[in-house]
Amino acid sequence: MSNRLSRVSSLVIVSLTYLFLYVPIVVLLVFSFNKERFPAPWTGFTFKWYNELFHSLYLWKAFANSLIVAFFATLISSAAGLCLVFYAAQGGRVGRYMALFYGNLIIPETVLAVSLLSFFSSIKIPLGLTTLVLAHTVLGLGLVVPILYARYLELDKKLTEASLVLGATPTQTFFKVTFPLLRPALISTALLVFIISFDDFILSYFTAGSSAQTLSLYILSMLRSGVSPVVNALSALLLFLSSFFVLLFFSLKTRVRIF
Repeated sequence: MSNRLSRVSSLVIVSLTYLFLYVPIVVLLVFSFNKERFPAPWTGFTFKWYNELFHSLYLWKAFANSLIVAFFATLISSAAGLCLVFYAAQGGRVGRYMALFYGNLIIPETVLAVSLLSFFSSIKIPLGLTTLVLAHTVLGLGLVVPILYARYLELDKKLTEASLVLGATPTQTFFKVTFPLLRPALISTALLVFIISFDDFILSYFTAGSSAQTLSLYILSMLRSGVSPVVNALSALLLFLSSFFVLLFFSLKTRVRIF
């Protein structure tokens, strides 16, 4: 009887938790098709807000800025992480410095954003897309480097030793043996960094300046005048886009083909 009661209570707690997480998202999706502005009651189905969304030039410019920042931050952080692993594969001692990269994940993001803002100001770098890319790259390195290095340590050393014994150089061994084994971890980590960078608000708020505006900053400016149904429509599209990348990320992590 006690075991059954424990199962029922656990099921209730889990169900309430999921309801708390996903009911607001369902409400957002539903009211993105409502004729009246939120929080008005449901009055009828319409695509009006989606039409306004696709005709908003400033919004899509902010969306393009977010894509540019996320793409280059992902590219630079992934390349830097791969170069560090290459250095480790050539005999470099990088393990003792791994703790430095975990600092990006431990330090509160507000502290990291303020410190980056102070650094950019001290060396006279004007705030804009360049500082956004650099700030998001710093955040991405805290994910890419530890994950890639941990995956590198898990590789079977017999494979690289066999390559060297058969006459391959250390560089050839890395690109022919080590890199293909690291590729799934590299791709999945790059997708994770891209999603985090695209959605990031705190770093963008402190390092964007007045010359660049990302999508998260544009949404904030829209919400200051009230909850616009266009924001609901945009959030619905971003939800489907993020879900696609999350499914792709987990399909690579679990090696299960979802698409």
